[in-house]
Amino acid sequence: MENLSVTLVQTSLVWENTDANISHFDKLVNSIQKTDIIILPEMFTTGFTMQPAKNAEPDNGKGLQWMKQKASEKNCIITGSICVEENKKFYNRLYWVEPTKKQQYNKRHLFRMGTEDQHYTMGTEKIIPNIKGWKILPLVCYDLRFPVWSRNKWQQKNNELVADYDVLMYVANWPEVRNYPWKQLLIARAIENQCYVVGVNRVGVDGNGFTHTGDSVVINPLGQIISHTKANEESTETVLLDYEFLTELRKKFPVGLDVDNFEIN
Repeated sequence: MENLSVTLVQTSLVWENTDANISHFDKLVNSIQKTDIIILPEMFTTGFTMQPAKNAEPDNGKGLQWMKQKASEKNCIITGSICVEENKKFYNRLYWVEPTKKQQYNKRHLFRMGTEDQHYTMGTEKIIPNIKGWKILPLVCYDLRFPVWSRNKWQQKNNELVADYDVLMYVANWPEVRNYPWKQLLIARAIENQCYVVGVNRVGVDGNGFTHTGDSVVINPLGQIISHTKANEESTETVLLDYEFLTELRKKFPVGLDVDNFEIN
């Protein structure tokens, strides 16, 4: 199996200004060399707005059209979430855009302390895209606090233990005031699910006055940080994920054989 390259885009966002944000991300993405996946923050076209009636775009709107264009130009996957309106409902929607197709995930856990649950509709279905044989579970920000939703599942196939996914990704607008939980929970998710974890967060001050330090990170299945993105700085970083390291760890330490089975209602 080939290794997988992921590129973290940690940057500030212009509050509720889609055109300005797309223009900024266009320059950042154009500067990225060959990679398999480019990961953008949560609500990368607007910031974490609670005014969706003013800022939401329709499905296949300006933000998604730009993602499709860049995925085709760069011949890679681009993912990030956008404020979207569909059938008179608003969603914090993550798009997973490949050069020839897309998938989408509506954020399940809506941040009630920021009134997100009062403005957006909860999602109910996860996606697990496959790229180069790697299985990826992309989630959004507050989802990080709920381990059952992101729990890896395991099956025995041909005397081999097979996981539902290999990489867990979170796109976020996670403020500095809670950056300690952000760092610890990302490590916990990597260890408990025996997978790589990628967390991409914004920097800068948003329209509500909250400061974001970024702290974007890539963590290996042992819980070790393998990226070097610096806090409080705009940057792009490409990190290579080692498939042999992952599979050998799972063979030597098959925790998947002992996980508890459960169903999510």
